Amino acid sequence: MQGFINLFKPTDFTSHDCVAKLRGLLRLKRIGHGGTLDPAATGVLPIALGKATRLLQYLQPDKAYQATIRLGVVTATDDLEGEIISQTPGTNVTLEQVTWTLKQFIGKLSQIPPKYSAIQVQGKRLYDLARRGETIEVPARNVEVYQLEILEWRDGEYPEIDVAISCSAGTYIRAIARDLGTALATGGTLAALIRTQSAGFSLSNSLTFDELTAQLQQGTFSPIAPPAALQHLPLVTLSAPVAQKWCQGQKVAGDEQILINSPVQIYREDDKFLGIGHQEELEKVLSLIPDLVYEPM
Repeated sequence: MQGFINLFKPTDFTSHDCVAKLRGLLRLKRIGHGGTLDPAATGVLPIALGKATRLLQYLQPDKAYQATIRLGVVTATDDLEGEIISQTPGTNVTLEQVTWTLKQFIGKLSQIPPKYSAIQVQGKRLYDLARRGETIEVPARNVEVYQLEILEWRDGEYPEIDVAISCSAGTYIRAIARDLGTALATGGTLAALIRTQSAGFSLSNSLTFDELTAQLQQGTFSPIAPPAALQHLPLVTLSAPVAQKWCQGQKVAGDEQILINSPVQIYREDDKFLGIGHQEELEKVLSLIPDLVYEPM
């Protein structure tokens, strides 16, 4: 069994919990996921089965979310799972203020990740350091928010705003909630999060554990084939003799229409997916070089 699952991660499951449960359901040891989601978050969790785990690094990196931000509340984890540090009623905050302030979170940002996150600093996870009470400077990361749309506004003592966000990999929505609250001088935290897109997979056709279990019982389950998950990459088709050389690790003639040093899908002329390669120009000669041979000849 190999390929991908567009899994709907339920609340109170870590990404690792999902992998562990799938190993039991599918009776398959080699399973990986394509992007951590916090336990309280739900939504799209790309899952790779069998040797498709080798392709996780080539999936689309961009992601999209629907988030609820609560103003006036500051927590240790930048979401409602953490200890409340302070509460400042935001009754004076208006939708117009929020709309104007959110504009500064669109585009390329230098973002400081939450102290409770899986990022490693000096070889240690930030959440492990935070739980031990160790203070460490968290380095900023360059991320990009492509779109940020307000979906709904609810005023009150602690106003809430629902937003849709599309962004680059590595963007922390908790950090956006925290920094929005700072910019508004009320504090802010993430109240709810749904990942609506990840690695090219969408929430609309994600699969719950119950739906997967039913398909397995009925014998109708079929993983998503690698080519369907790699459609964002350009492809090169090789004749059978040339494909044989490529699968043996040899350089073959390149293609002028393909960018240099960018990953490409490699197919045999009968549409068999062979793997991932990239193109280099060596002494003014274009060569297609294998990076990952997925299906040998």
